[in-house]
Amino acid sequence: MTRYSIHSYASALRSFRRHLENSGITDVVRIDKNAIRDYIRLLREERKLAISTLENHLSSISAFLDYLVYEDVIESNIALAVRKRYVRRYKADAPDGAQRRKLITTEQLKMLVGSILDARDKAIVVLLAKTGIRRSELVTIDMADIDLVEMKIVLKPKAKRSNRVVYFDEECSRILNDWLIVRQRYYRKGQDALFITTSGGRLDRNGVYSAVTTHAARVGLHNSTSKRLEDHFTPHCLRHWFTTYLRRSGMPREMVQELRGDIRSDAIDIYYHIDEEQLKRVYLNHIPKLGIF
Repeated sequence: MTRYSIHSYASALRSFRRHLENSGITDVVRIDKNAIRDYIRLLREERKLAISTLENHLSSISAFLDYLVYEDVIESNIALAVRKRYVRRYKADAPDGAQRRKLITTEQLKMLVGSILDARDKAIVVLLAKTGIRRSELVTIDMADIDLVEMKIVLKPKAKRSNRVVYFDEECSRILNDWLIVRQRYYRKGQDALFITTSGGRLDRNGVYSAVTTHAARVGLHNSTSKRLEDHFTPHCLRHWFTTYLRRSGMPREMVQELRGDIRSDAIDIYYHIDEEQLKRVYLNHIPKLGIF
C-alpha cells in the first residue's frame, strides 16, 4: 500500500470516528448497519461527495471492520452488505447514472496521436495505449528497462502489479525511436529516465497527465471544466482503451490480465504461468493498429 493510500484510509476512518462520536457511539462493537447507512447519507446528501470518494470511505470502513473480525472483536463485517446496497442506489439515482470512464474508438485515438507534433508526448500517448501501463509505471521506466529489438519493457516492481513484462508493437517502436532521437537534445549526464523534460530531469506523474490531457483537449476529447467523468480523457483512459480493445479483438481474458499486471488472488492464479513467447505472439496478433507513421 502506498503512502498516499495509507493517508487516505486514515483520513476516512477519522471522519467515520467523528460521525460515530456525534451519534453517541463510542464502542466499535456497537457499530451497526444504521450507523454506516447514516454515514453514507451524510457523505452523499450533506457533504455532496462524489460516488468515487464515497466508495473510498466505505472501503476504508470495510477494511477496518475486516480487521476487527480477524481480531475476534466483532463477529462479521456488516459494511459489505450496506455498501453493496446503498452505493448501487446512489449510482442509480445520480443525474447521469453510474458514470463511466471515457472510452474512445481506435479512429479517435489515431486522430489524437496524429495531432501531436511533440515527439515525447506522442511517444507517451502511444506507449500508454499499446502497453496499458499506469502513468506511475511509465515515469519509472529507465533506458535500460526497454528492449527495442524484442519490443518489450521490464517494469519496476510495484505493489499493484504481478507481471512486470509488457510488450509493444512496430508502430510503437517507430514512435519511441523518434523520441529517442529528440531525447538526445535534452539529455543530461547520469539521467537514465526514458522520458525526460526539456531541462533534462525525469518526467513526473503531473507531466504525463499534462502531456495527455493538453492534446486531448485540443482535439475535443477532454473537457477539464466538466463534472462528468465521461468528458475527461486522462492517462488512465488509455489503459481502459488497451483493455477493452484487446478483449473485443478476442484476446483471452487471462492473457489481458497478465499484460495488465493484475494481482493474482487465488492459488490457481499464483501457480499458473503463461509462456512469454506465446503471450507476446498473441498480443501482437490482437493489439489494434492505428496506422500511424
